[in-house]
Amino acid sequence: MASAAVPGELTIGFLPLVDACLPILAREHGFAEAEGLSLRLVRDMSWATVLDRLLYGHSDAAHIVAPLAIATTLGRGRPAQPLSVPFVLGLNGNAITMRPDLARAVNPARASGGGLGDPAAVGAALRAYLAQTGRPLRFGVVHRYSSHNYMLRYWLASCGVRPDVDVEITTVAPPFCADALEFGEVDAICVGEPWNSVAVERGAGEIVLLTAQIWRRGVEKVLALREPVMEDRRGDVEALVRALRKAGEHFVDPANLDANAAILARPEYLDGNATLIRRAISDRLLLSQGGAVLHYPDFMFQHREAANFPWVSQAEWLYSQMVRWDGLSYDSADAEKAARVFRPDVYRSALLGTGDPLPGASSKVEGSLLKPTSVSMQQGVITLENNSFFDGKPFDPMLLESYIAGQAEK
Repeated sequence: MASAAVPGELTIGFLPLVDACLPILAREHGFAEAEGLSLRLVRDMSWATVLDRLLYGHSDAAHIVAPLAIATTLGRGRPAQPLSVPFVLGLNGNAITMRPDLARAVNPARASGGGLGDPAAVGAALRAYLAQTGRPLRFGVVHRYSSHNYMLRYWLASCGVRPDVDVEITTVAPPFCADALEFGEVDAICVGEPWNSVAVERGAGEIVLLTAQIWRRGVEKVLALREPVMEDRRGDVEALVRALRKAGEHFVDPANLDANAAILARPEYLDGNATLIRRAISDRLLLSQGGAVLHYPDFMFQHREAANFPWVSQAEWLYSQMVRWDGLSYDSADAEKAARVFRPDVYRSALLGTGDPLPGASSKVEGSLLKPTSVSMQQGVITLENNSFFDGKPFDPMLLESYIAGQAEK
């Protein structure tokens, strides 16, 4: 049984991934303490155990893949329990890493000693490779209800590669992704850092694409709580939102890279290589063993442009992919429940009066911007930059049902 809640004390579950950085740094740098909070961080090895700990009350909040919060609320795979997301922990930060021979076969840029592939070109080459070999490939993703799974499927399907037909997609917990690639259990992985870099350092794989190339501002990890807990502990949650924003500001400051990489590398957190972690948090990646380090701006996106704001439209896009890939029909009641998981109202109330930028709207057309654009604000100033999907097709949440129907026709 979970113990009774103590005001100001919060237990947060997480996986050893670089994008667990904000709760870790909020604790380590005193931002949580300054808000009157005491954080206890509990590391797990799979998203299933992070979720179980949250649902059984052994943790108050969790670092979790965004679609899993929606799936849990809708009762996908288990009895429904409503979750709430008052804070997005980051956008993107994942990569698609393939075994070296496959990477060179489908990415002309890598074959000639270059860098990342173009998503459309790699997809076309992958489709040709599959037609030539006649053998399905196996891709590992971190959870069925993960942005990794949906971004991978979106990319494949848009390129004419049929998920679950031409490509098998299986689940591998993040800490075991590099092992699965090295031992031939999968042909490719889609995972967050540092596990792509671990595979590259071992010579087990080469990074071919980043999820930021598929959707430039794709939602990734979130802070999730059971809805009753969030309502009962609203003051603590709002204090945590403020602490996490301060941690994000510290995290993106280049002057703090070394210190933050060293903290994240500790045994109780990522238990990893500080050099690999520092690369990731500075948007630098080694694509292949012995190659040059590539700088890809905004590979990880933790603070600017209201990166932490829980846009309702992000939840609705994730719902559209859940319907598509679970073979479901659009359900207006489920769509409404999915949209309510993301809680911009809590984010706003936490930061109102602080000077922190707050958008004037709670939803937007995702993937509609190709150049810097100023947006209407409740507080402060924000310029949103390129947030496009690689295929140039935006998602308008006002047209959710027709968007889902259009995907089903492909």
